[in-house]
Amino acid sequence: MLPNHAPLVVAEQFGTLAALHPGRIDLGLGRAPGTDPATSQALGVVLSDHMRFPEDVLELQAWLGDEPPLAGIEAIPGRGSHVPLYILGSSLVGARLAARLGLPYAFASHFAPAALEEALAVYKRDFQPSEQQNEPFAMAGLNVVAADTKSDAEDQFAVVRRMRAKAILGRGQGWTDDEADLALASPAGRTIDEMTKYTAVGTRDEVHAYLDDFARKTAVDELIVVFPSPTIEQRLRSVELTAR
Repeated sequence: MLPNHAPLVVAEQFGTLAALHPGRIDLGLGRAPGTDPATSQALGVVLSDHMRFPEDVLELQAWLGDEPPLAGIEAIPGRGSHVPLYILGSSLVGARLAARLGLPYAFASHFAPAALEEALAVYKRDFQPSEQQNEPFAMAGLNVVAADTKSDAEDQFAVVRRMRAKAILGRGQGWTDDEADLALASPAGRTIDEMTKYTAVGTRDEVHAYLDDFARKTAVDELIVVFPSPTIEQRLRSVELTAR
């Protein structure tokens, strides 16, 4: 979330990672605050900072390049590392920026799916080749709840929906499961279902079929897979089954 950080600081942090792990580091950049107003205030972020996002991306790119944007100052480490940048987004704003700058684009369809198809179309249509990227490279996110049986996967997903209802609709009021289910059955509950529109739930083979269909329909180059199952053990099993 670039508005929360000075580009020079980010360049040095990721320059350090790139020095420790050559060829293994890339950097996704979003313009949203990614947090609540109180935390933004504690970080010293003002509402107008996100308006500078395009300029901040270019400045960060320069710090990571061979010619620093300010004379006499350089990112150490970071200068000359050319850490690959990705633009993260959930709207057409990020799609247009990624296309204009010739950068890869990752869409947050695992929680904000509404503009997925339009954003990908705009990005691919308007893409301008750059030093980093000759042609469009698109990624899209989706959720996966994989289990040994379909009923187990469905039970896990029911818990996930309740957890999101409590966090988003209940706003930490300590709702019971019954209260969460009532909220999910109400018109407000559609918000949760809309957020989780792209979710594969089922056995290994069912998840495989869903992922294959999603990749074919979106024509993305890479998938970002999120595993929201309630427990660590369930998430690990979900990862294992998906990897197979």
